[in-house]
Amino acid sequence: MLLIRGHAGGTTLTGTLYERGERPPTFEGAPDEGAPFVWICDEFYEVESGGQLQRIDGQERRVAFEAPTTRGFDTREAALAAAEEHVRTQFARLGLAGDDVEVEVVDDPDADDPDFDGV
Repeated sequence: MLLIRGHAGGTTLTGTLYERGERPPTFEGAPDEGAPFVWICDEFYEVESGGQLQRIDGQERRVAFEAPTTRGFDTREAALAAAEEHVRTQFARLGLAGDDVEVEVVDDPDADDPDFDGV
């Protein structure tokens, strides 16, 4: 399992890439179990009212969350490229430039966060 994190505007978005042999969570809309690589991450956008109030790039913004995106891929490279694009797109939906998003890949979530339990 890899964590793909995008940092921009003073906040972070993290998605999970399940690799070959790992079991991604199952839920409605999840990709075919046969996909060797599965990307799961939230989607969100800015709204005028409702949503959750977040401080992003020095401004308070109301953010609404959609059901997580799940996509299956045949190769690790394709999954990583799609994950990076997804993270950049979410920040762009809040008005931040995709080029301003710093993306990192965390290969060992347990080493990065000793309290991480894989959920």
